[in-house]
Amino acid sequence: MLATLTTFFGGFAVALLVQQPGIRFKAFWRTVYMLPFAIPAFVSLLVMRNFFNAQFGPLNQYLRWIGIEGPPWLSDPTWAKVTVLLVNLWIGFPVSMLLIMGILTTIPRELYEAAAVDGASAFQKFRVITFPTVMFALSPILIGQFAGNINNFNVIYLLTNGNPANSEYQFAGHTDLLITWLYKLSVNNGKYNFASVIGIVIFLVVASFSIWNFRRTRAFREEELFR
Repeated sequence: MLATLTTFFGGFAVALLVQQPGIRFKAFWRTVYMLPFAIPAFVSLLVMRNFFNAQFGPLNQYLRWIGIEGPPWLSDPTWAKVTVLLVNLWIGFPVSMLLIMGILTTIPRELYEAAAVDGASAFQKFRVITFPTVMFALSPILIGQFAGNINNFNVIYLLTNGNPANSEYQFAGHTDLLITWLYKLSVNNGKYNFASVIGIVIFLVVASFSIWNFRRTRAFREEELFR
């Protein structure tokens, strides 16, 4: 859930910044922010794995040069989870940014002008006009992103491989997802019965959450956008 929220609202924030009227070279900034998505995720994750290496990674080397001892990014359970979220944000926010920028260009400027005449602040314009419009259009995609992050095998496997180890779970580490745990149980350890149960649990969780949210989202109902 946190991975989905960070990528979505990270993209939302960047889209709002790029679309501000006073921003120059918008095409350049759009291109720069799309680079993480243009680079294959396989390459980005391997680069990030070396970047966050506590011993010889460039990030901790830079921190040592300014007198700061960097944390064990990939070997400490808490820092490993933070690192996974940061890297997932880096890779995932351009998709949300691109979709939201497209929606922002379709919002009639008259709505903002009318709100300004009524004395609405920038936050009130965002809360009443921008945010509901974006959520109305992107709710189904947000549900899909949630399902994708639950099954985000590549980020975990290539970045941390589920490490550091967790003694409370069999063959699972602190950063393992159900999908990577299933992979370790079946491919690495031959626990196909247990892996089958995990696969059923993944299906039930994702399907139940998706159906519940699809039934609640207004994007599939013939209702007016604003009541």
